[in-house]
Order: sequence, then structure tokens, then C-alpha cells
Amino acid sequence: MPPMVGRQADSATPDDGPLAGLDPEQLAAVEAPRGPVCVLAGAGTGKTSTIVHRVAQLIQAGHVAAGQVLAVTFTARAAGALRTRLRTLGVHGAQARTFHAASLRQLRYFWPRVVGGPQWDLLDSKLRVVSQAAHRAGAGTEAEVLRDLATEIEWAKASMVTPDDYVTAAGKARRQAPASVELVASVYRWYESFKGKANLLDFDDLLLHTAAALEEHQAVAEEFRDRYRCFVVDEYQDVTPLQQRVLDAWLGDRDDLTVVGDANQTIYSFAGASPRPLLGFTRRFPHATVVRLERDYRSTPEVVSLANRVIGAARDRPAGSRLRLVGQREPGPAPVFNEYDDEPAEAAAAARRISELIDAGTPASEIAVLYRVNAQSETYEQALAELDIPYLVRGGERFFARTEVRQATAALRTAAAAGPTGELPKIVRELLEPLGLTADPPVGGAARERWGSLLALVELAEELASHVEGADLAQYVTELDMRARAQHPPTVEGVTLASLHAAKGLEWDAVFLVGLVEGTVPILHADGNDAAVEEERRLLYVGVTRARRHLSLSWALARADGGRRNRRRSRFLYGLIPEDHPTARMTRSRQRDGSAAPRCRVCGGPLLEAAAVKLGRCASCPADLDEELLARLREWRAKRARALKVPAYVVFTDATLMAIAEQRPADAAGLVAIAGIGAGKLDKFGTEVLSLLRADS
Repeated sequence: MPPMVGRQADSATPDDGPLAGLDPEQLAAVEAPRGPVCVLAGAGTGKTSTIVHRVAQLIQAGHVAAGQVLAVTFTARAAGALRTRLRTLGVHGAQARTFHAASLRQLRYFWPRVVGGPQWDLLDSKLRVVSQAAHRAGAGTEAEVLRDLATEIEWAKASMVTPDDYVTAAGKARRQAPASVELVASVYRWYESFKGKANLLDFDDLLLHTAAALEEHQAVAEEFRDRYRCFVVDEYQDVTPLQQRVLDAWLGDRDDLTVVGDANQTIYSFAGASPRPLLGFTRRFPHATVVRLERDYRSTPEVVSLANRVIGAARDRPAGSRLRLVGQREPGPAPVFNEYDDEPAEAAAAARRISELIDAGTPASEIAVLYRVNAQSETYEQALAELDIPYLVRGGERFFARTEVRQATAALRTAAAAGPTGELPKIVRELLEPLGLTADPPVGGAARERWGSLLALVELAEELASHVEGADLAQYVTELDMRARAQHPPTVEGVTLASLHAAKGLEWDAVFLVGLVEGTVPILHADGNDAAVEEERRLLYVGVTRARRHLSLSWALARADGGRRNRRRSRFLYGLIPEDHPTARMTRSRQRDGSAAPRCRVCGGPLLEAAAVKLGRCASCPADLDEELLARLREWRAKRARALKVPAYVVFTDATLMAIAEQRPADAAGLVAIAGIGAGKLDKFGTEVLSLLRADS
């Protein structure tokens, strides 16, 4: 058995020195001997602090030189944060990069020896080449289709699936392809052909060529492995097969590797990520040290308790994912659950509560509204704008690409050449005042956003001055340049609007989880796929664990104002809402008077699971399924999907077809009574389905 460190009741951390403030488990990870170390780190347990202290400890103990350390993570922002924290500990020279940035640097260095000739250009976006490939293959070239095809190609390359292998691999992985798998394979094949003829590389090619260079060129491998001796991988649960191949090529036969991850936060399986390397770490390295970090320093005990209940309901959890967080902060307010008639009412209520929080002293930048799909942001943008609350949509224009930021950087660079003296924040503020940095913020709109960007630059100067004694304008401009290259922007004042996926790795004092209804959380196309539904549960868990103190969970019964109230709250919320909560009482009341969740047509019991609602019966109740009819429905669906060039589930999901085959509706009213068949589906497919049912009767 590998050595294991669990929760302890007291702290053995020194009272002073560089390791002060670390808890016993963090200290065990930091001081673990050189060699394979696996840190199972729950949300909010201080993994970044643990990583940087471990790197510093290895260097200070003489196990490795700073320049021989390569730490990799999955976002430029996270890599930038690692570099900043390492500098704070006095570690200079250690590399902290994303997998792609590290591979690009290595490939450029080794290119003359492994390829020769001029280096190929890197594609910033593959959509142009995907468009050419889609046109040649006969696929749709609408913007949405091209984005979906590009995503599917990225999954294939991250999973090390070639165009020739795609059809088989997509079937095994149960991919919901944007077109027939044969057509996607053709687009993929043409994409690789066009890209190669133009001497272009995409981001996945960086990883492929780097791995090949080390695997196939012994001299290159020896030089690299002499240069880097110690490796750290953050967010290891998100590693793809291709990234693991690169890591294996970096390591060779060595084992000086520290990995940090949390299988409960695996939310990128659709992109090829897998927790298997994390969960199987001790099988690969039987002598590895394993440390569990479960003390949550981010969230209040009330938020931690809810998070544990969300993930505790997950099915088939591997042993390595069974972390149970223990809140370390002072108690706070209980999470709030709210049900609304429609989405505008839900958004308006969130905006009012946000206004109250800001008035009570919570900075707008410490508040986030998180949703499942980006299309949900518009309603919240309108609600916040009506109350003149500044907001930022994460995933919009990059900070360093904004006009005012580029103007400010140019002005700061010009001034730095003159070598001004004085207090750094004061110099920066004075230089930015002519660009619009007034003493008081504008009322709102574009002017407020511009002002917020400039203020963020001043606050970054204050941060640098507090960490680096005697920091001057030249050092500040260098810091800006580094952050721009790493896409590591400073904090901008404003409420964050972001998808749950985009929120990974971030945290706020107050978080509003909105739109928690069936068909959105979990997303509609996950229904019928247990693994996909469990990933949706993990996504909600990630959302809950973003909150430090205030947490609100809400849902709306209708999409539009005055719309039909036929939505149901997410299945993940059952068992979380307190029994004495008004929404729980309303649900029980509606169940008693027959206006609540649908009842099983066999036993009469309430139907809470989406699949059961579709079927109109409990999963345990006997089915009345016409298998031959189901086969004909599937054959019809396949033909319609091919004609429309869409995945079969876009026509009807498997669960919906099964419900039709069981319930055999006789008219349009019977069809729309089946969950998942709305007016749009009825208009498109209703006549055909009813004709098929009549022909079968």
C-alpha cells in the first residue's frame, strides 16, 4: 500500500518559516520525498499553495534546480497564477505553462533537427480550414455547424483518433456527432489534408509533434530530459490521452512527478478529458505517496455541506473520487433555493439580490451568475443593466485586446522609457487619467466598462507594489506583457456572468446558480446516458463549490413571461431543499392536488426522474413496449436525421422514442403530452410520427 495521509484533527505546521500556514495534509504533500506524489485535492483545499510550496521545497532542499522544474496546467490564467505565486516564494526560473504553450516552446527549439526547413505557422482558429473541409465533404457550412465540427475534430485529436478510426471510435464513445459519423470522418480527413498542404499546425498538432520528437529522436529526448528533471501537473483529472502521451514522453523512464487533481471535478469528458490517469496513478506507481486534501478553506460549512450532498448522490463513484470536504471557515448563511414563474422573474430577482449585496459591501467583482449554456446570459444582462449594475460576460472580448487596455499599455510603455520615480500605483493612475480614469465611475454602459478596465490596471500596480519591494514602472510593464502573453488578466470590477464550464478554477463571495431545470441541468442531450448525466451532476458540484459565503440556487417554471409553466426543477435538487422550505411545501401541495409532477400511469406514484416522466411510468413498473414499433420509429428517425444532416437525438432522443412506442398516442395532444415533444417538434415531425402509428395499428 502506498503511504496515505488523511484528515487530522490538529495542525503540525510550524508557527513560522516558509511553511507556516500549511495544514498537516498540505505539509505532507510539500515534504513528500522526491518521486511520484499524487495529491487528491478537493475544491477549496489549497492545492495551488500546496503545489508552489512543494516546488519551492524541492529547490531549497537541493533536489532540483529551479530551471529543471516544469509545471503544467490547463489554462493560461492558471499557469500565470502559478508563476506569480512561485515568484512570491522567491522561486525564479521554474517553468509554469499550459501543455500547449510548453509544447510550442519545445517544438520551436527542436524543429530544425526533427523537421527542418521553415517552421510552420500556427492556426489561431481552425474554422477557416474546417469550412474548406466541410464544403469539400458536402457538409453544412453554417457557423454553428462549423463550430461543432471543429469541436469534434478537437475531441478526435485529443483522443488520438485518426480520420480512418473516427467512425469506430465515435461509436464506442457514444459521441453525439454534429452530422453522420461518416460525414464527420470525411470532414476530418479533408481538414488534415488542407492543413498539411498549407504547412499549418493546429494546437493539437503541437502536442502530437512534440511527443513524436521525443519518442523518435533519442538525442532530442536526452537533451530535453537533461534539461527538465521534475514535473508537476495541476488539474490532472482533465488530462486527455494526447496530453498523457506528451507527459509520458517528457518523463521517459523517470518518476519525479507530482500530480494534483479531483475526479469529482471532471467536467470536460466531451473534449476527451479523463480521470483515469489520476485514479490509476498508484497502479502505475505502486510506491507513490498519496495525500488527500479535504479541508475546505474557501467556503462556509453551509456551502460545503450542500456540495457534499450534491456529489454524494453520484452513482458508481470510484474510490479515488470519494473526497468529503470539511469546512474550515466560520458559519455563514444557508444556501437559498427559489422557484419563479418565468426566466425574466428569476433574473430580476437575482439582480435585486445582487444590488442588495453590493449595497451591503460585497464588491461586484466578487459576485457571479452561473448558467449551463451561454444563451442564458442575455436575460441576466438585461436585468442587471436595468438596475445599473456593472457586469462582465466571461468568454467575451479578451481583456488585453480591449482598445482602452491597448492604449493604456502603449502610454505606460512610453512613460517607462523615461524612468519616472515615485510610488508605482500613483504613477500609473496619473498616466491613465487622460484615458478616462476619473475619480468616480461613470453611470454605466461602455464608459463604465472602459473605466473598469483602467481601474483594474491601477489595482494590478498596487498588487505588484505590495509583493515586490521597490517595483518601478518598467517592471510593471514587463508584468503586463507577461500577463498579456499568458492571457492572465487582472480582476475587473463588475458582476461575472459565466457558464458553469467557464467558472472552473474561479471563486466568488456570492454565486447565483440559475436555470436549474430539467433539460438544462442536466442538459437535454445527456438524458439516457448515465455517464453524461453524472458529468452534469459534477458540473453542478463545481458550481456550488465556487461560492465562498452566499449561494443561491433557482429555477423558473416557464421560459418567457406569461409562458406555459411546464418545466420541472432539476433532478439534482431533490433531497437538497430543506423539508420546511416554501418550494418543498409548494411541491407537496401540488402533488396532493394533482398539479405537481406527473404521476405514474401504472402505480400512480409521483414521477421525479426525467426518463420516468417521458415514459409516463416508474422505472420499476412493468413496461408495455411494442418492440417492433420501436424498431420502425428508430428506422424513421435515422432517415430523418440523415436528411437533415443532424445527429439522431436532435430528431428525438431514445427515451422519447421509447415513450412513443409504449404510450402510442393517437393524436397531436397525445404527442405533446410526452415530455420532450413541444410545439417545434410537433410541427416538424408530428404528422409523420402519427402516420406511422396509425399504419401500425
